[in-house]
Amino acid sequence: QVIDATSLSWGTRVKGFIACFAIGCLCSLLGSCLLWIPKKGLMLFAVFYTLGNIASIGSTLFLMGPVKQLKRMFEPTRLIATTVMLLCLILTLCSAFWWHKQGLALLFCILQFFALAWYSISFIPFARDAVKKCFAVCLS
Repeated sequence: QVIDATSLSWGTRVKGFIACFAIGCLCSLLGSCLLWIPKKGLMLFAVFYTLGNIASIGSTLFLMGPVKQLKRMFEPTRLIATTVMLLCLILTLCSAFWWHKQGLALLFCILQFFALAWYSISFIPFARDAVKKCFAVCLS
């Protein structure tokens, strides 16, 4: 249905997904390298890491299409992870630019990572249950 509703072929969609995802990974990696620059490093890290996550999430728009992606993001099983992830994206940038709190920016980047990971594994059947069981075994 998605292929019929767009002018992009499936091959073009896959290439768009790969390119956007690669740009996201590159931005996140670049942000990690910039973290060590004195004074502005954490701000640059927060920006590039956040842009990398946005590009990575955006890459799935090529595969599913924007409407279906938004519907799936806000399904009840993903609502909390999506909300936390989007909130952390915003709070990371606020911490870096407006509040100038480096510790908060770093904390929100870490929360971004975990929220994005939890969101991502929600697309894999039974993955969340497996992760919960692994943590239950490790903690007991």
